[in-house]
Amino acid sequence: MSVPTHPDRPEPTRRTVLRAGGGLALGAGLAGVAAGAAAQPAAAAPRAAALASQQGTPLCDQAGDSAAAQGLGSSDLGIPYYREHDGTWGYVFGDTWSGMQQYGDYLGSPVMLAQGNFDASGATPISFTWAMPTGGQAGQLFDYRTRADNGHGFEISRIPNDCIEFGGRTYLQYTSVYTWGGPDDPVLEPGHDGSLMSGVAYSDDFGVTWHDYPYHWAGDHQGANQSMYGMWSFAGIDPDGWLYIFSKRWNGSHINTADGGAIQLFRIRPDDFRAGNFGAQQNWAYTNGSWQWTSAAPPSVILQGNNIGEFSVKRIGGTYCMSYFDVTDYSISTRTASRPDAVWSAPKPQVVGNNTWPPNHWGRPQVPNLYGGYIHPGSASPASLTLIVSQWPGGLHQPPYWVRQFDGINP
Repeated sequence: MSVPTHPDRPEPTRRTVLRAGGGLALGAGLAGVAAGAAAQPAAAAPRAAALASQQGTPLCDQAGDSAAAQGLGSSDLGIPYYREHDGTWGYVFGDTWSGMQQYGDYLGSPVMLAQGNFDASGATPISFTWAMPTGGQAGQLFDYRTRADNGHGFEISRIPNDCIEFGGRTYLQYTSVYTWGGPDDPVLEPGHDGSLMSGVAYSDDFGVTWHDYPYHWAGDHQGANQSMYGMWSFAGIDPDGWLYIFSKRWNGSHINTADGGAIQLFRIRPDDFRAGNFGAQQNWAYTNGSWQWTSAAPPSVILQGNNIGEFSVKRIGGTYCMSYFDVTDYSISTRTASRPDAVWSAPKPQVVGNNTWPPNHWGRPQVPNLYGGYIHPGSASPASLTLIVSQWPGGLHQPPYWVRQFDGINP
């Protein structure tokens, strides 16, 4: 079986960064906090849930697994979302191959698998029961050509960042990648993020066919390097009726030296979002001497510190939970808050690339070459999260390209 031309990020990029990422964590600053607001403390995770939980179960790239039955051999991300129209679950993957260890046909990105029932207790691992399009085998969701100009400029692939369904429509936010900085890619200039643009695609048949909103957020190669709208996470529709969205710079290569981990927050009414009226967003901003929701100023940075890659924010049981790949600390870390615009707790390493150093990594689950780290919206509780963590192959006889399930995570 021949190895296809690698359309994804090059191995040396991740390996070099991850080897350098095992040092002490930098202190992460907190800003953008409403006066008097306090983070909601997480209760201790139930011992029974922890005992029953999955602790690194691979969800693909194993012979005969449920992903292979749907035509997906190896892939990453596996971003989970709730399919509210029928109570099932979707999982959105990035660059995907039909065979194990990135062999076989390159299927594209994004790719979606689905599951009828999710076991939040962790007693049984995630098992995929069908692929999109419904009734078929796994394949690229969007109609575009990889390593080609599809009308916006040259792009290698479109990488999903998050997915949400509400009001009978599914939304998927993605980043179009101009270069990963690999030997066959356009040059990745120091301090540049390598993106082309970001966009939101939607589906009115729950993931079978997709359409792009006409508005796109310009990226690096369109003249907006370090755009804070590069990567999004849909925190969900709060009881106050607003859809809360966190966003940050694109950092797919994990060597983006200008990315200090800055994250911003904005909100929008669901009907405006559906209509593509993105200009109706309100921004959480420090302006005129105070933090406030406003349309008159851009969003302000609410969190910054370590070099943050992929991230995820979800409202679980009334608590807002955040997870992210901390490149500097070489870990998947978590935080919590009572509200999107409230104080976020200090970062807590949960799954680490090296559990021998620093001391706060001792005893943590270890996954070499890790990244990603997405919160499952069906998690058992704010004190017992399910995380989906990606693992990159570090070379010959190293771990495969897959996603792993961790349950009972107490942030």
